[in-house]
Amino acid sequence: MNAAKRLEMFRRWHAENPEPKTELAYTSPFELLVAVILSAQATDVGVNKATARLYPVANTAAAIHALGVEGLSAYIKTIGLYNSKAKNVIETCRILVEQYDGQVPQTREALEALPGVGRKTANVVLNTAFRQLAMAVDTHIFRVSNRTGLAPGKNVVEVEKALMKFVPRPYLLDSHHWLILHGRYVCQARKPRCGSCLVEDLCDYKHKTSDD
Repeated sequence: MNAAKRLEMFRRWHAENPEPKTELAYTSPFELLVAVILSAQATDVGVNKATARLYPVANTAAAIHALGVEGLSAYIKTIGLYNSKAKNVIETCRILVEQYDGQVPQTREALEALPGVGRKTANVVLNTAFRQLAMAVDTHIFRVSNRTGLAPGKNVVEVEKALMKFVPRPYLLDSHHWLILHGRYVCQARKPRCGSCLVEDLCDYKHKTSDD
């Protein structure tokens, strides 16, 4: 895929959705951090249902830490792997309280040092909460990048670096959201909805479907 096609691809996504947002519900960087930790191998809808119960009761590092693992688990037990996630969130809250005055750090290194926070989670928080240029590559973005030819790579780090290089600069800050929404609702894993795709004519995928 050449630069002109990449530019047109993002121009169209921007025209359709000028201010793309994450589908995780949050009102602070801390709420987003917890939601992203909980979202591993879970849907945003499922996470939002759990945090809608949790956040009115506890939505700061100190308040969630005070719940303890068992207390937190009661709110998130509908989410897969909730036991291990509860342990990670409680420990992360302890570190935030003790080392960062309850605030979420704004560097990748500090974020990745928190339990339950990997490179993808750190990038989501940096990009979405703090509006830094960072690219979080999940399964949707990995698939879209390879299938379309936008930014091919053998693993998520390769795709992340390719996207940071190839996404046109004016669109880079919000590109994570456009790509994940495209992968979630249009360029789906089992059967892409090529018939209703905004960028079908720009895409390198050889096995396009005719219906939507």
